[in-house]
Amino acid sequence: MTFALFLLALAVCLALCWRFLGAYMVAVFENRLSFLGFIERPIYRLLGTNKEVEQSWKRYASSMVVFSGVSALFLYLVLALQGHLPLNPQHFSDLTPALDLNTTVSFLTNTNWQNYGGETTMSYFSQMFGLEFHQFLSAAVGLVLAIAVIRGFANRGKPTIGNFWVDMTRSCLYVLFPIAFLLGIVFVAQGGVDTLHGPVTIHNGLTGLTQTIALGPVGFMEAIKQLGTNGGGFFNINSAHPFENPTGLTNFMSIVALLSIPFSLTYVFGKMVGRLRQGVAVLIAMVILYGSLIGLNAWAEAQPNPAVVHGGVATQYVGNMEGKEVRFGILPSSLFAVSSTVTSTGSADYAYDSGNSWGNFALLSGMMLGEVEPGGVGSGMYTILLMAIIAVFIGGLMIGRTPEYLGKKIQAREVKLAGIGVLVMPITVLILTGIAVSVHAGRAGPLNGGPHGFSEILYAFTSQGNNNGSAFGGLTGNTPFYNIMGSVAMLLGRFGVAIPALALAGSLAGKQVVPAGLGTFRTDNTMFIGLLIGVIVIIGGLTFFPALALGPIVEALSHGKFW
Repeated sequence: MTFALFLLALAVCLALCWRFLGAYMVAVFENRLSFLGFIERPIYRLLGTNKEVEQSWKRYASSMVVFSGVSALFLYLVLALQGHLPLNPQHFSDLTPALDLNTTVSFLTNTNWQNYGGETTMSYFSQMFGLEFHQFLSAAVGLVLAIAVIRGFANRGKPTIGNFWVDMTRSCLYVLFPIAFLLGIVFVAQGGVDTLHGPVTIHNGLTGLTQTIALGPVGFMEAIKQLGTNGGGFFNINSAHPFENPTGLTNFMSIVALLSIPFSLTYVFGKMVGRLRQGVAVLIAMVILYGSLIGLNAWAEAQPNPAVVHGGVATQYVGNMEGKEVRFGILPSSLFAVSSTVTSTGSADYAYDSGNSWGNFALLSGMMLGEVEPGGVGSGMYTILLMAIIAVFIGGLMIGRTPEYLGKKIQAREVKLAGIGVLVMPITVLILTGIAVSVHAGRAGPLNGGPHGFSEILYAFTSQGNNNGSAFGGLTGNTPFYNIMGSVAMLLGRFGVAIPALALAGSLAGKQVVPAGLGTFRTDNTMFIGLLIGVIVIIGGLTFFPALALGPIVEALSHGKFW
């Protein structure tokens, strides 16, 4: 009953976000809000850009690449010179080149994969001005890419999709900064630590033991970590740490925060194309996939842990509590895990490596489907629109006419771009996983052998290839091999999807709308929703089922029971 109320409260909060945050973002990106114009205008002058001049998709993409390159160089230098910069009370040294590269690419691409323990590696300066700063920037890039793609669908005969520099400025000033600030106040008020004081050392006179407790500017980093679907935490154990996630309320608010923008973008899509039903259709497809994964993970984690059962321990009536926070329990932990995994957030409030096999299958599947249920800030929206193009192409073949979406003819160029966008991730993940299991440096990483060890490798590249950042903790990732290979996966997973999506938007933006006729394939009804879900599941299933069969499925069957 308590969990049912938890779900009801979550549904109400997300419904309000969908309606009101969605409407707010529409106003922001249609330039109908200007109350921060006194801050905007100096920024545009500094950037040398004209707010009224829009860009073609090529200019938009090149601006994004240039911006990403400059910001990556800045972060790399911050981490490389960490030992010589201020706000370093623990006197941490500079990062190694391979770890510096991996961390830079990770936070640049909104992945936040962490091959380090934050409290034992990163200075306060690196955390705030390097990592947290990029948590804002990477989320903003994802958001504006989605808006640019939506404009491509909405514009009629206008081959421009907005101005990257204006969109970035407005996304930070009007959306990410104010919401993250308010959310940060909640986290700090609930007990999240936020201080520049160094660690506290406590000596226990009774036992003679001394404990060092790490502190730092945690609370407000936690806010953008969740809101921006970043996931990179200050502490090594992420949202399982009471300084990051101190109460049940912060656990709940974390889930709301990481889902709010991705789901709300379906409202933005519907409004900007002038057909709200289209956005609702995409939303329903997202919710069905999301709910299915929650059900599978919750069921799996409610089963006893096979290792505990085989060890002769009494029956676990509470399910698999191994690696989980007793403050939250199984069902809220499952909801958090699936929500974080399918949104490319990657934050965790329990140890995924200790999950039951089918629970891990659900987490892997959420990423392997392309993280469109609902996906990360922006990335989920433009990826599911690529899936929608594939769906209408298949629908057009079935009814024997040129496919159309939102009144625009989908021709060979659009289908090819959509195909490239949806295949980059699985090709990257499978090739890199294959390399890792074929060479000694890759096989040296997993803690476990057999199918679970394979799952640790597969999960790592699936997570990085989808810019997720969550991990099976048993994999030793801080090696030159995994740092470099992971960087490749993250770059391809971000830009290999984003650039084809922008090219698709540019192609569609210049097209005129064709009037609907009797033979028009509708894309706002139940049939299309089912087709869209089918395309998503089939692409992920056909591509990844053999790999899943070698990992969590074999592991589940090896226990002698279905679970």
